[in-house]
Amino acid sequence: MSAFGALGLRPWDIRYEAMVSSANKCIEGVPGFGFVIARKRALEKAAGNSHSLSLDVHAQWAHMEKTGQWRFTPPTHVVAAFLEALRQHQAEGGVAGRGARYARNRDVMVEGMRALGFETLLAERWLSPIIVTFFCPADDKFVFDRFYEAMKDKGFIIYPGKLTVVDSFRIGCIGQMDEHVMRQVVAAAKETLAEMGVASAAPPAAALEERAKLAA
Repeated sequence: MSAFGALGLRPWDIRYEAMVSSANKCIEGVPGFGFVIARKRALEKAAGNSHSLSLDVHAQWAHMEKTGQWRFTPPTHVVAAFLEALRQHQAEGGVAGRGARYARNRDVMVEGMRALGFETLLAERWLSPIIVTFFCPADDKFVFDRFYEAMKDKGFIIYPGKLTVVDSFRIGCIGQMDEHVMRQVVAAAKETLAEMGVASAAPPAAALEERAKLAA
């Protein structure tokens, strides 16, 4: 979902019945609606399966086919923004162009964070151009809540959610940002570590053990 617009779907290699995404994420439109690209046969088979009125994709599709209108009040301003976002996406070079900028964002940011001592959850070949997970430093002076608030005060909101066995955080690479912004992210992280008195951002041994398990 999050990668739509920056990574190719390749339906000729990997078959899918439906793909769900949204107006924002890699399309860089404003939030407001989601959309589905689905095989008609799969949609037809889904009739009557939904327990939700607003999320009944078949009913919405059938209504659009019959009347040419949205089933509910159309989010016209979001659709207008979405169309403009698609024009900008095309002007940047489509999936290849947008994906290349995000990949560059990732590379610059990861290189800079590693120079501070941070380690990524995943090995090089698995690093995503969408979002990257870093282990929290082992240094006792590192307190994630303080790190998060300090980064926010410097203009950068990172992802606070912990999705791993050991403590970690994530930094996104997508949106209307380029490598210059990512260098500012690294500079803010470096400044924040200094403010906290953290000498090194190296992770605990347990983190590297978990990474080894993932690679196995």
